[in-house]
Amino acid sequence: MSAAGKSLTVAAAGLAAGAVVAVRRAKAHPSRAAAGDRWLTVTINCAPHDVQADKLPAPLQEYGDRIETRIRPAPGDRGTELGVRLRETEPDAAYSVPARLAGTDPRQDLRRALREAKALLEAGEVLQPDAPPTTHDTPGGKLVGLLSRRAGGEGVL
Repeated sequence: MSAAGKSLTVAAAGLAAGAVVAVRRAKAHPSRAAAGDRWLTVTINCAPHDVQADKLPAPLQEYGDRIETRIRPAPGDRGTELGVRLRETEPDAAYSVPARLAGTDPRQDLRRALREAKALLEAGEVLQPDAPPTTHDTPGGKLVGLLSRRAGGEGVL
């Protein structure tokens, strides 16, 4: 077999493997309709009996009956897992990538409230960065600030 024939064979095998991986991933991930049913979970550094569903911190209390709450011991005896999810289901478009980028995904505010509840349970306050910052504002700093503000709903930068 020539070098060109071997290259085509390797390329075809790579494409086939990539297609198999893509199909498996598509089957493994829930549909957009099920995206609203996902539990958002944090691990809190306190005993499970210290976290009670009827005495959650204010950021989660504001949701009232619109959320379901799950409290259980974290794996490895490492504190408490606090999970929440929205009860009502939104249209598929509410959980789409454009909705997430625009900041209109209903789970983004719930993620923020869950992180704030974790901070309140662990430290008693939600820590905020210095305002105004102690450094000079540079173009790079402005970009990081913009990305940091946008990352609040997703929990990642």
